[in-house]
Amino acid sequence: MQPVGGREAFAELSRFRAGLYGCLARRADAFFELTDALLCADGPARTPVELSLTAEHRRGYGSLYAALNNGRLDADRLRDLLVSLPLPRFDGRIVLTVDVSPWLRPDAACSPERLFCLVHGRNGRSSDHVVPGWPYSFVAALTPDRTSWTQVLDTVRLGPADDTAVVTARQLRAVVERLITAGQWRVGDRKILIVMDAGYDPMRLAHVLSDLPVEVAGRLRSDRVLRLAKPAYVYDPKGGRPPKHGPRFKLADPATWPQPTVLTRNDTARYGKAETQAWDRVHPLLTHRSAWIDDNGELPLVEGTLLHLKVDHLPGDRDAPPIWLWSSAIGADAEHVDFVWSCYLRRFDLEHTFRLFKQTLGWARPRLRSPEAADRWTWLIIAAHTQLRLALPLAVDQRKPWEKTSRPGTTLTPTRVRRGFRNIRPHLGSPARAPKPSRPGPGRPPGIPNRHRPARHDVGKTVKRPETLIERDRNRPQRSQPQYRE
Repeated sequence: MQPVGGREAFAELSRFRAGLYGCLARRADAFFELTDALLCADGPARTPVELSLTAEHRRGYGSLYAALNNGRLDADRLRDLLVSLPLPRFDGRIVLTVDVSPWLRPDAACSPERLFCLVHGRNGRSSDHVVPGWPYSFVAALTPDRTSWTQVLDTVRLGPADDTAVVTARQLRAVVERLITAGQWRVGDRKILIVMDAGYDPMRLAHVLSDLPVEVAGRLRSDRVLRLAKPAYVYDPKGGRPPKHGPRFKLADPATWPQPTVLTRNDTARYGKAETQAWDRVHPLLTHRSAWIDDNGELPLVEGTLLHLKVDHLPGDRDAPPIWLWSSAIGADAEHVDFVWSCYLRRFDLEHTFRLFKQTLGWARPRLRSPEAADRWTWLIIAAHTQLRLALPLAVDQRKPWEKTSRPGTTLTPTRVRRGFRNIRPHLGSPARAPKPSRPGPGRPPGIPNRHRPARHDVGKTVKRPETLIERDRNRPQRSQPQYRE
């Protein structure tokens, strides 16, 4: 018998597995058993064909690849299932994060829709390089504790013709609307906080998502130049339009920093002393370039709170350069300022999830040619990770002799939960039907090559955004003039 908490976790996991099977339209049994094999395999998943050798996968390796290449998975229904699960909260508040992780495919010249993905080197910026691959944008809910667990809610593959800012805004809007529909957020609750690292434009996203109950917070580059709030109006007998923007605020020049609106100091066990300065109603001076090229008329004034965070050291006694954050909240007090930067530090938990996907679950291991097949495999990885998170209260630590014993009260890592999932699965059951006996096909006769040579595809963007209004208007299709007969 399971305890009360165990019964609830067992029922939640069983409900998710039944709902997952309902999201699988074509080749559902092969999809489901492939996910179970992924959860019950010994050690990291290296290739999908090795998963077909596990006891949980009762079919041949041909059905595995047939499901990935020709199967059908209802992604929208799976998204609804993911947001219906209990979400972790920070004092009753939902905190989301968004980030891009690439599936590198440098040698797949016959795979379409690849982009150049930035890969960070180990020796600083000088060793960064670009590699062709499929970039995926993930949205996940963060936990308040310092763990490697996150709750992935959505993923979208970025294509050659996609604008990252537009796709991210559309993805976040869809996730927030699903959360509201599922009852995770109700009128009267605190706004959903969305944190993101450098590389995104938090001002642009805050403006696009201003009609939703969200607060956007992101990291800024240290060379940005912003503007303070406009000064109070003073009558000038000479006339003239009153200023719309305040003085310049150069992040790299402390001489331009006025007195902070909020100043907080905290003692942390991981980073030492943390000092935060905040300035209210700081905004950028927008121009008709980059992401704002499609906006006609006067550009908006996107105000928020600018944060300057400085800590004594990073883990491992490393030097910690100060970071700049911007939040769309206005009039933030000291408690809210500390809440924003503490949630931003939890954003790095998503990096552990990406590491689990790639090193343990084998997300980037298959050599699939079709990007649609890669999308199906990615959703199976997310479904497997969700089952590991739901099985956390049921798992028993299967420690190897050379591993350290988990201290009482600590949370098991996803890898250790996966190690014990094989003992939990028999009690859950499987909705997948037994395979029908069949004979293998003849395959291609020996010595006969493939007569259909696959097409080769270029790598990179196929659509270039205009940089000026004149270029934008020139590229717009002209309306045909009506022809009149004499």
